[in-house]
Amino acid sequence: MLSMVVCLLLLVRLVETANEVDPYNILGVTKSASQTEIKEVYKRLIREWHPDKNKNEGAEDLFIKITKSYEILSNKEKRANYDRYGQTDDTQPYGHGHYGHGHDQFYFDDKYSLRFNQYVNDVVPDSFKRPYLIKITSDWCFSCIHIEPVWKEVVLELEALGVGIGVVDVGYERRLANHLGAHRTPSILGVINGKVTFFHYAVVKEHLRQFVEDLLPQRLVEKVTDRNDLQFLNSWHEQNKPHLLLFDQVPVVPLLYKLTAFAYKDYIQFGYMDQGLSDTPNLLKQININTYAPTMLVFKESIDRPADIIQAKGMKKQVIDEFILNNKFLLVHRLVNQKLFDEHCPVKQLHRRRTYCVLLINGDEESYTIGNQAFISFAYTNTQEVVRFAYAYQRLQQPLCDTLLKTKDSTQPPQVFILEHRNAAGRVLYKEVAGGWNGTDKNKQRLLDELQRLQKDPSILNQDTILPELNNEFASMFLIRWIYTAYDYLTEIIDDIIHNNWREMMPLLSLIFSALFILFGTVVVQAFSDSSEDGKSKPKAKDGAKWFYAYHVFVIYSRPLKKNFVEVTELTDITYTSNLVKLRPGHMNVVLVLTDASKNVLLSKFAKEVYSFTGSLTLHFSFLNVDKHSAWVEMLLEFAQDTMQIDTDEDDGARHKIDYTGYILALNGHKKYLCLFRPVYTGEEGPGGATGGGRRSGSREDHPPRRSVPRSHSTATLQIHHKLDHLGLWMERLMEGTPHRYYIPAWPGLEKITDPK
Repeated sequence: MLSMVVCLLLLVRLVETANEVDPYNILGVTKSASQTEIKEVYKRLIREWHPDKNKNEGAEDLFIKITKSYEILSNKEKRANYDRYGQTDDTQPYGHGHYGHGHDQFYFDDKYSLRFNQYVNDVVPDSFKRPYLIKITSDWCFSCIHIEPVWKEVVLELEALGVGIGVVDVGYERRLANHLGAHRTPSILGVINGKVTFFHYAVVKEHLRQFVEDLLPQRLVEKVTDRNDLQFLNSWHEQNKPHLLLFDQVPVVPLLYKLTAFAYKDYIQFGYMDQGLSDTPNLLKQININTYAPTMLVFKESIDRPADIIQAKGMKKQVIDEFILNNKFLLVHRLVNQKLFDEHCPVKQLHRRRTYCVLLINGDEESYTIGNQAFISFAYTNTQEVVRFAYAYQRLQQPLCDTLLKTKDSTQPPQVFILEHRNAAGRVLYKEVAGGWNGTDKNKQRLLDELQRLQKDPSILNQDTILPELNNEFASMFLIRWIYTAYDYLTEIIDDIIHNNWREMMPLLSLIFSALFILFGTVVVQAFSDSSEDGKSKPKAKDGAKWFYAYHVFVIYSRPLKKNFVEVTELTDITYTSNLVKLRPGHMNVVLVLTDASKNVLLSKFAKEVYSFTGSLTLHFSFLNVDKHSAWVEMLLEFAQDTMQIDTDEDDGARHKIDYTGYILALNGHKKYLCLFRPVYTGEEGPGGATGGGRRSGSREDHPPRRSVPRSHSTATLQIHHKLDHLGLWMERLMEGTPHRYYIPAWPGLEKITDPK
C-alpha cells in the first residue's frame, strides 16, 4: 500500500514537472498560435519578469523558463519535435528522456565537486592567482536543471582560459555552503583573493563571462599608445619587473590576457596596444611586427629591442604560460624582498645542477649609475645558464649588506659577491671578488676569471654564513593596497544592499563590527591601564645568541624562523628506547659524544653547526656523556672496525685510550645503522708544538683524533671548539645520504654506567 502511495506521488510530481517545462503553458499561448503572437507575448513577459526589474522570489527562474520556451517555439524544427513527441532535449525532466542526459551532467559536475577542507586549503590560496566560479546546487533542484546547458558551456570555455571551477552540493557539503553564505539553490558565486562575490543576474553565457571579468582588479593591464609607450617601458627600473606588451586588433583587452596578467602580477607588468587606433603607428613602425596576428613582446633592461617575442593566431593559455615562465625575471634583478631572493637564487637541490648568484652591493645614488650599467652589460655577455645576476642597495638592505661586508660602514665602495644558496634557513657559501666594482674592464675581467674558476672548482666559495631575511622594500605600498581593498569591500556592500542579500552580507558586516569592537576595546584598555607599569624597566636581550643548558640547548637568532632553537636531549637509559630503539622509520638521531669537561664548549659549537638543519622533521639531536657510557660507545664502534683500525695503526703498538670527544653518531634506529663523523684534527697553537704546530686541514672523516698531550686550559678549550669544524658540511652529506653506513645487528643496552677511574 505504501509503495502505491509513493508511486502516485512520484507520478503527480512528474505531471507537475511536465507542466512546468511545457513552453505553451509557460508563455500562455495555444498550440495554434502564430510566430507573431508568440513573439508579442514573449516581449511582454520578458519586460514583466526581468530579474533587474522584478524582485519577487522566483522571478529569475521564470525568466529563464520564458527564454527557453521562446527558443523552442520560435524554432520551427524544435517546435515540430515538441508537438510530435511532447519533449525536446531542453524540456526533458530530470532522470527521464534519453537515458544518459542526467547522468552525463552528474559526472560533469562531479569532476568539479568541492569539499570544505579542499576549499580552505586549495581554492582560497589559489584564488590569489586566478578567479574561481562556483555553483551551489542540490538534489531535486529543478531550477538547477534549467541552467545546466549554459553552465556547462561556460565552464568549458572559462576553464580553458584558466578560471577555476567548483561545484558545491548542499546535501553533502552544508558546512561549506554556509561558510560561503549560500542559502538557496541554485546560486553562482565567484572567489578571488579569498573574497566571495555572488552572481545576481540571469544565467546566460554573456552575463557569466562578464561576471568573471568584473571580478578581476581594474588596474591589471595598462593601455599603451604612442603618447605613453616610453613611460611604460622605462618603468622597469622603478617596478623591478619585465614589461610584457600585447599587440592585437580588438578594442578591448581579451579576457585570456587579463587572467594571465592577474596570475603573474607579482612578476611582470602588462600592457596592451590596439593596432586599430590611430595613435599607435610610431611604436608599430619601430618594432616592425606583423599586424595580422596577436603578438607578445617582453622588454627587460633594454627598451630599444624586445628580449623575446611570440606571435600566433588563436594563442592558447599553455603557450602564453610557457612564454612568461621563460621571461619571468629581469636579466639583473634588484633584490627587494625575501621571496624574490629565494626564487632568483634558489636553494641547491639534490641531484640538480648548482645555481650561483652574482650579487652586486652598491648605492642607489646617481653616482653609482655607471657601475650599475656596466654590471648589466656584463650580465648580457654571460653564457652560463647556472649563473644569475642581482644587485642590492646597501641603504635599503642594510642587514644583508652588513652580513656580507662584515661592517656597518655605509660608505663602502661597491662590492661583488658570488653566492650559492644552500638551504631555506638562509645559509650561503660565498666569495668576495677582489678589487670591488667600478665597471672598468679590469673589474669585468676579474669577475669573468672567478666565474671560470668556479665552474672547475666550486670549493672556491670558502666562506660560510647565514643571511638575515631581506627587507620588503615595497612594504610602504601597504596603505595603498589597503585603500584598494577597502574600496572593493564598500563596492560589495553597496551591491548587496541593492540586491537585498542581507544573509550574504552578514559575514562581512560581522567582520567590520568585530574590527571596530577590537579597536574600541584596545583604546579603552590603554586609557585605563596602570601607568606605573610603563615605568617598569624591561630586561634587554643581549646581542648575539643565548645558550641555556640542562637537558636542552636553545639557540636564539634575530632572524625569524620556523624553529628558533636547537633541542638537544641527553641519551640515557631513560631516553634510550624512545630516542633510538623505537625511533620512527625514516627518522635519525644525531648524537654528540662529549665529556663533563668539554660539555659546555661542544654543546655550544654543536648547536651552531646543526642549527640550519632544525627545519627537518626527521632529525633529532642528542648528546652522550662518554664518561658515563664509554663501554657502550666502544661496543657500538666495534661495528665500524675499518674506520677505527686507523686509530690502532697510528698508536704504533702503544695501548692508548682513544679520545671519543667530538665524535658524531648519526643513528637510524629503525634500519639499525650508524654514520660516523670524526673530529677535524687541531694541533697545538704554539710554534714547535708536540703534535705539529698549528691546525691541520683535511677530510671530515679521514683523520682520527690524536692522543692527548699536556697543554694549557686555554689551548685545550680552543682545540675542543675546533673539533666540530666542518660538521655543517658533513650534515649536508648526511641529508644527501652519501656518508658510509655501518649496520648493527642489534642495539647494545645502555643500562650500565662506566665506573669513574
